Amino acid sequence: MRSLEQIAAQVRAGELDPVELVEQALRRAEETSGLNAVVHLDAEGARRAAKQARHGPLAGVPVLVKEIIEVEGMPYRCGSAAMDGIAGRDAEVVSRLRAAGAVIIGLSHSHEFAYGCTGTSNRVGPCRNPHDRSRMTGGSSSGAGAAVAAGVVPLAIGTDTAGSVRIPAALCGVVGYKPARDTLPVDGVFPLSQSQDHVGVLTRTVADAVYAVNALTGGTTATVDRPRLGLASNPEYLDYDEEVGKAWSQAMELFETTPVELPDWAATLKTAVDLQGPEAVANHAGRAIATYQPDVQQRLRDAAEVPAWRYVQAQAEAADLTIAFGDLLQTVDGVLLPTVPVVAPLLESLVDEAAVRAQLMRHTRLTNVTGFPAVSIPLPTAGLPVGLQIIARDNQTAGAVAAWIERQL
Repeated sequence: MRSLEQIAAQVRAGELDPVELVEQALRRAEETSGLNAVVHLDAEGARRAAKQARHGPLAGVPVLVKEIIEVEGMPYRCGSAAMDGIAGRDAEVVSRLRAAGAVIIGLSHSHEFAYGCTGTSNRVGPCRNPHDRSRMTGGSSSGAGAAVAAGVVPLAIGTDTAGSVRIPAALCGVVGYKPARDTLPVDGVFPLSQSQDHVGVLTRTVADAVYAVNALTGGTTATVDRPRLGLASNPEYLDYDEEVGKAWSQAMELFETTPVELPDWAATLKTAVDLQGPEAVANHAGRAIATYQPDVQQRLRDAAEVPAWRYVQAQAEAADLTIAFGDLLQTVDGVLLPTVPVVAPLLESLVDEAAVRAQLMRHTRLTNVTGFPAVSIPLPTAGLPVGLQIIARDNQTAGAVAAWIERQL
């Protein structure tokens, strides 16, 4: 399996044909169409672009972009029947992909308007987990996780407001990297919650994730020999199902860790909800909300009940949380916790959608409120995928610690 760096180097050297890479990706997308991971394929556009893709750090790399991100000339629907337009421009992150030599083959499935973490609500139906099609992928970057796991593309661009890159990465068994706030630009991304929205990447390895982000930002790679690892000790982060617990316990036997108490879980959750809700309502004001998926309609109705004073209070709380968590992250190189406390739930379990949603997002909101980077990497397991989450003080440290842990595993 070639890394992104190897693919690009071989394309630049003329040793690898980017047109053939695109053809392979298109064939694989068709073969796995039952997953619903890809909602739009631009085969001819990708072939044309591949003929010119000879330069740049991502030269010839086939990429899928989440459908809430504008890609000029492609549908801009955000997974919703309420939208039926064509993007008139490239989002900034898409412009950077093109400048780096990547070839965009199409759009990946998103939970409608990215307002959900299950990947089930979309104009074309739910996205399905490639490890077991009766199970969900997680979301909202559902198609990105499924497509990378199924071998359609080695790189997919997603967004993460409450865990939406890391949750599908964990449930689908790939790497999900949400770099620090504003590392990757959100210009041209349909907003969910401006104070918490992040753009991230999903790949097969940590090295690929770090390389992709650096290629799009000019960042650099760091290494670490024996990182100081903190193990989240809050009871809420130690509450996981049997399958997650088995993989987690086996992995933790490999590392020396120090227990660390993260900011109060309940307070963090309240702050995140009180920030996200009013911002989401404002972003959808004047739109045909009655035509949205039922769960998204309900979330917007609930969000509209958050009073203005709580939103203002949440802004102050987020600032305090960021300072407190930043101080803690100076004492260790990375904090470890399970990315998601359960393996991929069955699609039929959504009769209690709110309960499933609460489980999936339990461990991921803190870094959206505070803006620190987080990486989810797959743990060794004989069953369904399980993710390990690493939180760090900056992107270089997050990438270095995640790469070190990946090597140990």
